[in-house]
Amino acid sequence: MRSALKRAVSRAGRSIRWYVRELTDESAYDRYVAHIRKDHPDAPIPSRREFERARTDRQEADPRQGFRCC
Repeated sequence: MRSALKRAVSRAGRSIRWYVRELTDESAYDRYVAHIRKDHPDAPIPSRREFERARTDRQEADPRQGFRCC
Protein backbone atom coordinates (compact mmCIF):
# COMPACT_ATOMS: atom_id res chain seq x y z
CA MET A 1 0.00 0.00 0.00
CA ARG A 2 2.79 2.44 0.86
CA SER A 3 4.59 1.87 -2.42
CA ALA A 4 1.39 2.61 -4.35
CA LEU A 5 0.97 5.84 -2.38
CA LYS A 6 4.62 6.78 -2.99
CA ARG A 7 4.20 6.17 -6.72
CA ALA A 8 1.03 8.27 -6.81
CA VAL A 9 2.67 11.15 -4.93
CA SER A 10 5.75 10.92 -7.16
CA ARG A 11 3.61 10.94 -10.30
CA ALA A 12 1.64 13.94 -9.02
CA GLY A 13 4.89 15.77 -8.25
CA ARG A 14 6.23 15.12 -11.75
CA SER A 15 2.96 16.32 -13.26
CA ILE A 16 3.01 19.52 -11.21
CA ARG A 17 6.65 20.15 -12.12
CA TRP A 18 5.88 19.64 -15.84
CA TYR A 19 2.88 21.99 -15.65
CA VAL A 20 4.82 24.76 -13.89
CA ARG A 21 7.76 24.46 -16.33
CA GLU A 22 5.38 24.72 -19.30
CA LEU A 23 3.39 27.55 -17.74
CA THR A 24 6.51 29.63 -17.07
CA ASP A 25 8.15 28.56 -20.37
CA GLU A 26 11.12 27.22 -18.42
CA SER A 27 11.23 24.24 -20.79
CA ALA A 28 11.76 26.41 -23.90
CA TYR A 29 15.54 25.97 -23.75
CA ASP A 30 15.23 22.19 -23.43
CA ARG A 31 12.93 22.07 -26.47
CA TYR A 32 15.33 24.30 -28.42
CA VAL A 33 18.35 22.12 -27.60
CA ALA A 34 16.43 18.99 -28.62
CA HIS A 35 15.51 20.67 -31.91
CA ILE A 36 19.09 21.73 -32.63
CA ARG A 37 20.47 18.26 -31.85
CA LYS A 38 17.86 16.58 -34.05
CA ASP A 39 17.65 18.92 -37.05
CA HIS A 40 21.05 20.66 -37.00
CA PRO A 41 23.52 18.25 -35.37
CA ASP A 42 26.59 20.23 -36.48
CA ALA A 43 25.34 23.57 -35.18
CA PRO A 44 26.77 24.88 -31.91
CA ILE A 45 24.38 24.84 -28.98
CA PRO A 46 24.17 28.18 -27.16
CA SER A 47 24.32 28.32 -23.39
CA ARG A 48 21.06 28.92 -21.55
CA ARG A 49 22.16 32.48 -20.88
CA GLU A 50 22.84 33.13 -24.58
CA PHE A 51 19.51 31.54 -25.50
CA GLU A 52 17.57 33.67 -23.00
CA ARG A 53 19.36 36.86 -24.08
CA ALA A 54 18.58 36.22 -27.76
CA ARG A 55 14.98 35.35 -26.91
CA THR A 56 14.54 38.53 -24.87
CA ASP A 57 16.10 40.63 -27.65
CA ARG A 58 13.71 39.09 -30.21
CA GLN A 59 10.70 39.74 -27.98
CA GLU A 60 11.68 43.35 -27.35
CA ALA A 61 12.31 44.00 -31.04
CA ASP A 62 8.91 42.61 -32.07
CA PRO A 63 6.40 45.49 -32.41
CA ARG A 64 3.52 43.07 -31.78
CA GLN A 65 4.72 42.64 -28.19
CA GLY A 66 3.64 46.16 -27.33
CA PHE A 67 5.08 48.34 -24.61
CA ARG A 68 7.22 46.46 -22.14
CA CYS A 69 7.90 48.31 -18.94
CA CYS A 70 10.00 45.74 -17.14
